[in-house]
Amino acid sequence: MKYKLIALDVDGTLLNDDHSLSPENKRTVAEVTRQGARVVLCTGRNPKNAIPIMQEMGLTGYVLADNGAVTVRVEDQEVIHQYPMDGRGLDPYIEYCRKRDIHFDVNTAFELYVDNVAHLTKEAHFMYEHLQLVPASLPAWEEFREPIVKFTVFSTAEMMDEAEREWGKWIQSFNIQRSGEFFVDLMHHEASKGNALKQLAKQLGIRQQDVLSIGNYYNDISMLTFAGLGIAMDNSPVEVKAAADAITGTNNENGVSEALIKYCLS
Repeated sequence: MKYKLIALDVDGTLLNDDHSLSPENKRTVAEVTRQGARVVLCTGRNPKNAIPIMQEMGLTGYVLADNGAVTVRVEDQEVIHQYPMDGRGLDPYIEYCRKRDIHFDVNTAFELYVDNVAHLTKEAHFMYEHLQLVPASLPAWEEFREPIVKFTVFSTAEMMDEAEREWGKWIQSFNIQRSGEFFVDLMHHEASKGNALKQLAKQLGIRQQDVLSIGNYYNDISMLTFAGLGIAMDNSPVEVKAAADAITGTNNENGVSEALIKYCLS
């Protein structure tokens, strides 16, 4: 097996548009692991709804969750590494969101907090139910018992475009990433999928050239450029394709399976 470590994004990459894992992708992932590769998920998801996908594929190992802000071992759900954020530094972003009625959540490694659970919009309720996450109401910063790893805002694409433009003019204390058409994430300035993958590869004693990654969105660019072979899905924006070494099929065409067969099993 040429590639010893394979990092897969989840939504828009491993899963189809119905957010389900195809038999083809599952079968090919099983084959590359049988032949000796380590497969990890590198996702914007919380570990709570990323680990079940590893379990569905019958895999142990690691998930690099919250866009690389936290790395968790699947077997015992132990946090291997995380990039803690300064909660008080989020105050101006929270104020911005409250003034414009933009939904936001604050994430620790395993917990998710919203401004007020009782006032969740119908759209936010649907999103959390779909992701199988149960939010709690946001406490005061000094009441947090675990480090904060990610701040996510969720609204229309137009509102997210505007927030990105506005925040881009501010003094940058955080890594601001567009993780989806309707989502913007703020993390520690060193937190990224690429850095998390680099750190895990070093921990496992795997060389950069022996790493393969597959992704489809802007938050995947850092891991695509770190890997010895970075592969973009055909449903990726043009900038993501430009950052990759190769292009595979879309997430609705089993593009992950296609890429793994071509570059790992052929």
